[in-house]
Amino acid sequence: MKILIVDDNPTNIIIIREILKKEAYRNVITAASAIEMFEILGVGGDNTGLRPKHPDVDLILLDMMMPELDGIEACRIVQRYAKLKDIPIIMVTAVGDSKKLAEALDAGAVDYVTKPINKVELMARIRLALRLKAEKDWHKERDQRIQYELKLAALVQNAVLSLPLKEELFEVHALYQPSAELAGDLYAWYALGDGRYGVILLDMMGHGISSSLFCMFIASVLKDTVTTYVEPEKVIQELNRRFNQLYIEKQLVQYYFTTIYMVIDTKLRRIDYVNAGHPPALFFEGNAWSPVMLESNCHPVGLFDRIEAAPQTLTYEQDGHLALYTDGLMEMVEGEQQDQLAFLIRELSGEHEWREETMRAAFFEDKAPGGRDDDKCLVWISLRT
Repeated sequence: MKILIVDDNPTNIIIIREILKKEAYRNVITAASAIEMFEILGVGGDNTGLRPKHPDVDLILLDMMMPELDGIEACRIVQRYAKLKDIPIIMVTAVGDSKKLAEALDAGAVDYVTKPINKVELMARIRLALRLKAEKDWHKERDQRIQYELKLAALVQNAVLSLPLKEELFEVHALYQPSAELAGDLYAWYALGDGRYGVILLDMMGHGISSSLFCMFIASVLKDTVTTYVEPEKVIQELNRRFNQLYIEKQLVQYYFTTIYMVIDTKLRRIDYVNAGHPPALFFEGNAWSPVMLESNCHPVGLFDRIEAAPQTLTYEQDGHLALYTDGLMEMVEGEQQDQLAFLIRELSGEHEWREETMRAAFFEDKAPGGRDDDKCLVWISLRT
């Protein structure tokens, strides 16, 4: 436990040091001015970083009235530094002006004691400040540990996403940008044999840890479900059954996810799909700039015990590409759904080959401050004939 006493009067320093010594606080350092305090803490009054002489100071007893720079302004400067702002500062003052004391507290001081110093009062305020700092340090360490765990979980979550696949007649890529460390979007694709491929994109309701855990559960059963059941309606029904097995007692929120799952047969040039409450996928064929929309034809997965998922089919005769996306891309444009779809069609039409840099610039570069409100995911499928 290290306490820093800052006072331009040597007598005051001696008095405080002796009080602390009798109370078994022996790790005490001193400074005769605010400038000397900055040197000890490793900062400059002009915000220039220095190497701290004592980086582990736990408490500062700061005289309010000092030459060159008073305690209030010195306190404000200390508060500018993230590495120092959690150090509790107790003002030591002979001033009884309530406005000055209020100004000191507004500047970042946690408490104050008045001169002449009362030993009992000083020690009570020091113990309180140190106890509060210990609690704050505990919460800070816990938050850092949680952030580390979240980053690790995000790495695990990204590891289950499918890698790009490039075949003679079929190619698939994806771009993914979560709104936070953990997200509720998931995409995957599987070779089913004989020129067939299963592709799925889903968007779990909500954000954060709970949604990501539900998402990881789906990821754990997805490959077995797709390779066993294959057909779109059977896969969606099985995912609905599996999801409803996650019974949580007294669950306040009804979790569900929207999804589009398709089986692409490159030999028959056929696409069978089920869209369960998901934004419409866009299919551009040949030179057409107006896409075929693979719209929703049943409710999202997990809302009810049973789901009636009638598959839809379309065929293609020319080269083309499919764009699957989550609603985070649509929400980049304000307005009605028609305006949002018009924006997506304009950006996603054109060449059938994957254009990563173009897509990244259009959808995945933040264009305004304030962060993202939703996860964003784009899956691009190129089909050749």
